[in-house]
Amino acid sequence: MRYPYIAYSPDIEIQPLFEGLKGTPLIIDMSNKGVIFEKMDVRDQCECQRRIEQLMSVGNHTWGISSYLENRQHLLSNCPQMVKEQRFYHLGLDIIVPLGTPLHAPLAATVEASSYEAGEGNYGGNVLLRHENSDYETFYSLYGHLNRKTLPSPGTLLRPGDTFGHIGDFCDNGNWFYHTHLQVITEKGLKQGYLSKGYCSGQDLAGMDDLCPAPLTLFRI
Repeated sequence: MRYPYIAYSPDIEIQPLFEGLKGTPLIIDMSNKGVIFEKMDVRDQCECQRRIEQLMSVGNHTWGISSYLENRQHLLSNCPQMVKEQRFYHLGLDIIVPLGTPLHAPLAATVEASSYEAGEGNYGGNVLLRHENSDYETFYSLYGHLNRKTLPSPGTLLRPGDTFGHIGDFCDNGNWFYHTHLQVITEKGLKQGYLSKGYCSGQDLAGMDDLCPAPLTLFRI
């Protein structure tokens, strides 16, 4: 069975990535139409975090999300490589939770890679899990913006629900607001370099189902 159709199999139980998420999420629009970055430097992530926490408080939310395939041209306007390649469409689901929140494996997995990507706007601490089972085709899930001091070792075997990382601070997560970037990558996508690509161009959108399909299937609460 191919991802994302695993959601329809009674034999495959997907575990929550985060324990205890309750209520409705705060939806943060980070597209060109969003207002979260209005009248601020988009790289001022301390201010972005403050605004998110303020919106959380007003709406009585405890967690939030920002969408897959958003056009984030405004947010990425000061990233020369993104501008050159016109890669503005977000390939992950950003899940916004408090600093230090632990992440749990949604399925049995092997830690394929675990590393720290230094630099402003990059992944910081990140983990790639390989999901391999006779019930479905092998695929991968990527988690960015984690605490680099609590990353698992490559080759670590994880059972569904096992902790494998924690949400990182600005100094650990590439200087981003507190969240993880969840991205699903197929074997074909991994071969085409999407481990290092969290965004794609408009002309690449038509082929994303075969490379980096929507991660919503893998995110349960």
